[in-house]
Order: sequence, then C-alpha cells, then structure tokens
Amino acid sequence: MNPLASFRVAIAALKANALRSFLAMLGVIIGVASVIVMVSVANGAGQAIEARIKALGTNVLVVMPGAYTSGGRRSGEGTALALSENDLAAIRTNVPGVTAAAGLVTGSAPVVVGNANWTTSVNGVNEDFLEVRDWPVAEGRGFSDSELRAGAKVVILGATTARELFGANPAVGEQIRIKNVPFNVIGVLSVKGQSGWGTDQDDSALVPLSTARRRLFGAEQTVPDNLRQIMVEIASAEGMGDAQEEIENLLRERRHVRAGSPDDFQVRNMAEFIRTRSETQSILSVLLGATAAISLVVGGIGIMNIMLVSVTERTREIGLRMAVGARRRDILSQFLIEAVTLCVTGGLIGLTIGGGAALAMSIWGNWPIALSPNLVLIALVSAGLVGVFFGYYPARRASMMNPIDALRYE
Repeated sequence: MNPLASFRVAIAALKANALRSFLAMLGVIIGVASVIVMVSVANGAGQAIEARIKALGTNVLVVMPGAYTSGGRRSGEGTALALSENDLAAIRTNVPGVTAAAGLVTGSAPVVVGNANWTTSVNGVNEDFLEVRDWPVAEGRGFSDSELRAGAKVVILGATTARELFGANPAVGEQIRIKNVPFNVIGVLSVKGQSGWGTDQDDSALVPLSTARRRLFGAEQTVPDNLRQIMVEIASAEGMGDAQEEIENLLRERRHVRAGSPDDFQVRNMAEFIRTRSETQSILSVLLGATAAISLVVGGIGIMNIMLVSVTERTREIGLRMAVGARRRDILSQFLIEAVTLCVTGGLIGLTIGGGAALAMSIWGNWPIALSPNLVLIALVSAGLVGVFFGYYPARRASMMNPIDALRYE
C-alpha cells in the first residue's frame, strides 16, 4: 500500500470516530498552543528589553564615581571624589579605540513656560553626548561649538518634556525657564523610549556642560570641572574588554588608588550587560518551552492510548487486511500515519489558537511578542515527532498480529 492510500485509510478511520479523535488531539493542541504563547511572549519581552538596553549604546563604557572609604567605613556608590574633564581628556587621549567621550552632570529641576511647568532631568553635556548615545535631533539643531564654549543659555528638550510643556505646539524657538534661568529652545530630540532600568529617557533636557555648572547646579569646590558620568564609545565590540582595562588602569593612576585597595570608581560595560541579559533570557525561554512541552508529552500519551484502543477494536480488520495480502509494514505504516495525522492536525489547530492568543495579548494587553517562522516550524515538527514516538508502539503491535488469531478475535 503506498503512503497516499495509507493516508486516505487513516483519514477515513479518524472520521469514523471524530469525537474520540478530537479528544485525543486535545493534549497536542494545548501543548502546541502553550509553546507558541509562552515562547513568543518570552522572546518578545526579551527583544523589547534588549532594544531598551541597546538604546544606551552597545559599544559604550560608562564611568562613574564609586564608593568613598574612610577609616574602614564605606559610603554608598557615587560618593567618592567626582570625575573631572581632565579625566575625560586623559581617557580620550590615552585609551586606544575611543571614538567619542561624553561627560555630563545631571540634576532634577523645574521647567516653566507660561502656565505650564514640569520637573525633569536636566543634563549638562559636551559635544560628544548625542553621538555616544546615538540620539539624533528630530526638530531644530544641536549645540554649536561656540555655545558649548561660552556656556550659552540654550536647551534641547526630550520628546516627553516638549510634549508636557508645549503639547502639540512647536517648541523650537520658544523660551523656557529652568530654575528661573531663561533658556532658548533650539531643538527637540527624537523619541528614545524607556531605558533598561525602566525610566523614560525622553523626560529630559540637555544644556551645555558649562551652563549647567555655572547657572543651574554649581561646581564642586574639590573638583571645579566635575563630571557625574563619563560615557566612552569604543570603535568595536571586540575592543571593549581591552578598553575597559585601560580606563581602569588610567583612573587608578590618576586617582592615586593604592595597589590592593578597592577602586573609588566603577566602569560599566553595556555590551556585557546585554550579553548577560541575553543569556538569562535564553535560559528563561528554554524553561518556558520545556514547561509547555510537557503538555505535548501528555498529549502524546493520550494519542498512544487511543491508538491502542483503535488497534484492539480493529483487530478483525487487521486480520482481514493481512489475509488479502497486506504486509506487516503496510499495517505498521497505516497506524503510524494515523498517529502522525492526529498529532500534526492537533499541531495546526494549536498553532492557530496559540498565534491568536499571542496576538490578542499583544493588542489588548500591550505585551510585546515575537512569533518567528522558526518557532512555528519547530512546533509542527515537534508535534509530528510526538506522533511518531507515541504511535510506533501501537502500530508495531498491530503489525505483529497473527492473521488467523486476528480473524478469530471477537
């Protein structure tokens, strides 16, 4: 019997017991639907988080002051001696592979225009900040060299800040007050979205670094050219490790950190952060997929049970087929095709239900999903393999029957 004829016989047998066939498929349907929903949601959430992390820049090292130690007591992170513009210049000059280095000071300040007011994060930045952050200006322009040198009272608003202050009206060319200091709006940044830590990056305002110190936050007495943070862009991801080591050695020398003493600064590798998150996400996806795959195994056991019942019920039919010339492999292939047909049909139904459920979660629950063709293919192949694995024993049992005993079976 050729495979096409065996498939037709299998379909006829399944149609003869449609309700029982559907109940047998139910476990596979639930299993495949669970795999599709869980893995697509996990992958979607992972991609959303990764996109937010990458918004910080993948080839970026972030340098910040660390903990201050005195008399054996350590204060919190960020309390050590501030970084300086001289540190930034030393990094830019002495560390190989540096393409840009952005220094910034930050603070929270009220911003007022007319009757509207909004408290936002105000960042004093230098000329490299927008390049390091890969953050283009959507409206207006960036800072000119003369504005950065002179400490001009100009500001570039984040998208959220511009919306809260001006609504749908254009912000460029308007005047606002930050801490009662008048600033001219020269640009609005493109939408950046949330950061990897869940904060709104668009809820911000950028001013020249020197302006932030002189007009808004003041300079520290110990470090007049203080920087709250230095962001260093490296030419390639492969050079991140070497560049980080060079920066750490340079700052230990400049900040007179004794050998064996803890560093009073920290260097965060954003590429390493992304890699760690990706590894964690991969483990989570595997665990979710394994949990959902249990339903496939349970469904396969149900398929085996139904196929054993079918073999018992059709014993005389099997004996009759053998008596008229059917070979053992024909009987084996017939029942194996029935099991695989049950599982693949259940897989297609489960795929439809799972895809619909994932899409509904995306639309109504505003949850990110990632339904890839590879995931669909894996789900269907898995369903087929379940049919082969759990259908083989009933099919082999049918093929090993003695034709005479089968014809005598009541």
